[in-house]
Amino acid sequence: MDLSRQRPRVRRGLAALMITGALTGASTVALSEPARAADESVSVDFSLAGGSPSYRASGWIYGMTEDASAPADHFFRDVKFQAMRAGGAQLDSPGGWVSGKYDRRWNATRAQLLRTRSLGGQFVLLVHDLWGADGYPISRFPGDNGDWTDYDSFLTRLINDVRATGAPVEWDIWNEPNISLFWNRPQSQYFAMWQRAYQRIRAAFPGQPIVGPSLAGVPSTSASWWTQYLDFVRGAGVVPDIVSWHSLPGDPVANVAAADASLGSRGIPHPRPYQINEYGASNEQNPGDGSWYIARLERAGADGLRANWASGGNLHNDLANLLVHNSAGQYQPKGEWWVYRFYGSQTGAIVATTPSGSYDPFATKATGVAKVLVGGGGTTGTVAVALRRLDTTAGIVQNNQVRVLVQRIPYNGGAAVAGPVTVQNSVVNVSGGAVTVNVPHTNVDDSYTITLLPPGDAGFQSVAVAQHSQQCLDNTDLSTADGNRQQQFSCEGGDQQQWNFRPVPGVAGTYTLTNQQSGKCLEVAGASTADAAAVQQGSCSDGAQNQQFTLRKVTYGGNDSHDYQLAARHSGKCVDVNGASTAARAQLIQWPCRAVSQGSPLNQTWRLWGIAPAG
Repeated sequence: MDLSRQRPRVRRGLAALMITGALTGASTVALSEPARAADESVSVDFSLAGGSPSYRASGWIYGMTEDASAPADHFFRDVKFQAMRAGGAQLDSPGGWVSGKYDRRWNATRAQLLRTRSLGGQFVLLVHDLWGADGYPISRFPGDNGDWTDYDSFLTRLINDVRATGAPVEWDIWNEPNISLFWNRPQSQYFAMWQRAYQRIRAAFPGQPIVGPSLAGVPSTSASWWTQYLDFVRGAGVVPDIVSWHSLPGDPVANVAAADASLGSRGIPHPRPYQINEYGASNEQNPGDGSWYIARLERAGADGLRANWASGGNLHNDLANLLVHNSAGQYQPKGEWWVYRFYGSQTGAIVATTPSGSYDPFATKATGVAKVLVGGGGTTGTVAVALRRLDTTAGIVQNNQVRVLVQRIPYNGGAAVAGPVTVQNSVVNVSGGAVTVNVPHTNVDDSYTITLLPPGDAGFQSVAVAQHSQQCLDNTDLSTADGNRQQQFSCEGGDQQQWNFRPVPGVAGTYTLTNQQSGKCLEVAGASTADAAAVQQGSCSDGAQNQQFTLRKVTYGGNDSHDYQLAARHSGKCVDVNGASTAARAQLIQWPCRAVSQGSPLNQTWRLWGIAPAG
């Protein structure tokens, strides 16, 4: 990867059908934001369904520690992790075979390969990184002065090392060979290297894909380096199994069309697997742009690996800059991680969508739920999302009504984000099988999601953030046992911190809280009414008032509209962080609620990002 290249952010122009307004006869859900000059419209047609999501955009360059022990598994699994591209770059510097420091890079690569496979992902092996060509000015390249002896020895060692792992890889022979930062020799010498490596790899591993050329740029029938490469690999019979390039920035849909045209003009069979194995320039790594790239990769039918612009130890960490660390060194997700988490939750069947000039939705439907990721970055304005043929969804529309949940995924300046922010959760009428949702995209770097549910589903899912410590209500150590004490812990986005709030029938403003990870309910131990009684989890029991909590709005001091106390119905006492501790793993108790008018203590104040603000 090229860590030095920076490209300007541009407003994207798409060759796409424009929808100029809401559907005639359709209901409209208008959120409380003014219209803007850049207002645009997109549409979703639920009657046109395709295959199941394969999460082709959920790949990354590097992002694991050198020994592959971190970040934790859930950060990968929650986003339907598909692929990692790595080869030990920047370790030692100069490092790799050419510097006599191959072992450290290989050991890191091996560890990351095996963990990637254990997480169900494909591993794209960066051969050039193991050689040592990772942007550092190295002393020699394969084939210098016509001597291939050292490169042949390198390939022999690498092939044997990969074979010893017992795990398959995708072989990315050389990164960005069209720029001198990575290949500082004539193109003819690169061609000779490619042919030599291709033939050795194919003989050793007939079933493992070869990837290339991993171009610094995008395909074009007028790009001389690209077209010369295609002519060579066709003529020499060494066409890669997966054709790859970098889109920094770029439009995957236009890229694929250009790749098809350029391959076709040279008699190379297509369509074929395409891998955009670096996408998202450094100033595009935010929820708005990230969601747009997801939608465009899905529309293009190309696999994507998100670029990594980190250096030093951060390259081998932080899930390619989707995570940050707090002062205690604990991982926390950025807003863009939540985009991929929503994308990973889109199951069932992919449905047809129509983009606008700046926005592109990705939508799915399954029994009882439909989801739309509204992809767009580089501009602001109200986005009219026309939802058509809702009559072809299963179990969502009832009595001509549907529940519309709209959430904003904030960028937050690249800092940690505790969770998506609900801006609308309401039942709307369906007219003519359609609803139009007006999404207020007021921050260029934010993104929005739309979830459609049956109208009777009045609950919501949320984290609960203690306002004195900014830590989340957490199921301790991911236990599934009854009686497990609950704690506060760094907000890290896992299911152990996701709570499903379900309304208690006939009791206004009162909910049961079910942990997404354990399936158990939040409760006060033993139905105690005593001060300092433990707050724990237990098997959910209908009617158990010690498992029912009334949300009491906290309104003092200019607090956020998502702030509440959680008052146990049986005792009237509040869920409280013991001693107002700010330490991770501090336990939760019940304690007398301070009256809202007196200013509830912040260790009794919980920010519920998943609840819609009143009004």
